[in-house]
Amino acid sequence: MGTNGGRPICNLRQVTNLAYKILAAGILLANSLTSQPPAEVIQINTDAPARPFPHFWEQVFGSGRAVLSLRDSYRRDLSTVQSVTGIRYVRFHAILHDETGVYDEDAQGRPIYNWSYVDQIYDGLLERGLRPFVELSFMPRKLASSSTPHAFWYRPFPSPPKDYNRWEELIHAFTAHLVERYSLDEVTQWYFEVWNEPNIDFWTGQPKQSTYFELYDHAASAIKRVNVKLRVGGPATAQAAWVRPMIEHCVKGNVPLDFVSTHVYGNDSAQDVFGTNENITRRDMVGRAVRKVYDEVKGSARPDLPIHWTEYNASYMNEVEVTDSAFMGPWLANNIRMCDGLTATMSYWTFSDVFEEQGVVKKPFYGGYGLIAEGGIPKAAFNAFALLHRLGEQRVQTDRTDALVTKRADGTVAIALWNYAPPGEGGAARAFQIAWNGRTRFRVEIVDPEHGSALGAWRAMGSPAFPTREQYEQLRRAAVSTRKLATPTFSVPVHGLALVEVE
Repeated sequence: MGTNGGRPICNLRQVTNLAYKILAAGILLANSLTSQPPAEVIQINTDAPARPFPHFWEQVFGSGRAVLSLRDSYRRDLSTVQSVTGIRYVRFHAILHDETGVYDEDAQGRPIYNWSYVDQIYDGLLERGLRPFVELSFMPRKLASSSTPHAFWYRPFPSPPKDYNRWEELIHAFTAHLVERYSLDEVTQWYFEVWNEPNIDFWTGQPKQSTYFELYDHAASAIKRVNVKLRVGGPATAQAAWVRPMIEHCVKGNVPLDFVSTHVYGNDSAQDVFGTNENITRRDMVGRAVRKVYDEVKGSARPDLPIHWTEYNASYMNEVEVTDSAFMGPWLANNIRMCDGLTATMSYWTFSDVFEEQGVVKKPFYGGYGLIAEGGIPKAAFNAFALLHRLGEQRVQTDRTDALVTKRADGTVAIALWNYAPPGEGGAARAFQIAWNGRTRFRVEIVDPEHGSALGAWRAMGSPAFPTREQYEQLRRAAVSTRKLATPTFSVPVHGLALVEVE
């Protein structure tokens, strides 16, 4: 290396960049001599600056209602998801539903509490090293001011209490029992979220917002009377709603608020989420909503409040080509890219299709929200979460909108690359070439419509509603057959997600 006045003419970074350019030129020349599409060169500098990258997308998962957690199939699916993710909390509806037997009244109308099923439900989580993200819902029938149930198959009551003081005493007794059974040190690590989606049909109080705030105030008071260290929050709304007024209400009334929570789905409308007539795609909706709420919190009188998205998914409908398909891999990865740094956690709805809001499951693939289909069949989304779990704890900045470049503590570089297209749409495969500065060992794993997705295998069987035991076993084998390579050059089909590990 020459010098100029005692200073090097070119430094190490310049040499590295020059090497990248030479490599890229060679790749482009090689591609021009073949019929293959040009490979997109991903330049990786393992010495580049990085920032913390907490795995906010895999710490909390939603599930079917509380009582389902007593089933063996639920617990098997939970253990399966736990084996490939960083799950720490589970959130479900209806811990106060009549089927858990929590609330009754004697002949004189005095409350009777029963914690038998509550204990079994929470014991089941804690025995697996998990904790509940407690959702306080729905209203026990004898405490409800209306006898009209919600349309869900299990018929929860979405009405306000007939007596808000009795509601507060129920929540106080419930919380005090949890602390007595599990210890204050344990329960201070839980979250207590008041209700579920009160801005839509899960709450029939009128006006919706003010009556929900009354419900919240009583619940928050009850929880803090047990111990001020316990964490309570809300408003647990659909469509990213009410976060700003929730904070304003709590600040004005000096009401406890330890976190804010809300929900959004990829097929929510811009009108519902933003009050606009924009055409926001399924790909961008969740990220846009997460940014909106982040800005609302940062611009509020409580800018340091943690934000928890306690439900999200690509669809709130039953769409086979969305939640059951390989489409979910690129969608999830892109969502992580857009939401990084804007939230404490995001709770995917749900981890399993042991789920009965529309009734008993009628076939394995029906557009269920879960990562695991009926019969214990992992979906492509399950495999996508397994790949994304292996991303590092430090993120290297890149201008690409189809990549996450990360580093692990041991120096391994882990890169997620994807080929996004809307659900049900085709497209061309994309060729990638990893250009590196000194690393020579590559592992590539890909989930796409033909690898790590059992949907095609089920259709090839004739889409049986009730597969035989042998067919279930075939589907489970198809579900785990991801594509594995050991090369820096590879192609990713449309709806494909690749994880590249470089050592």
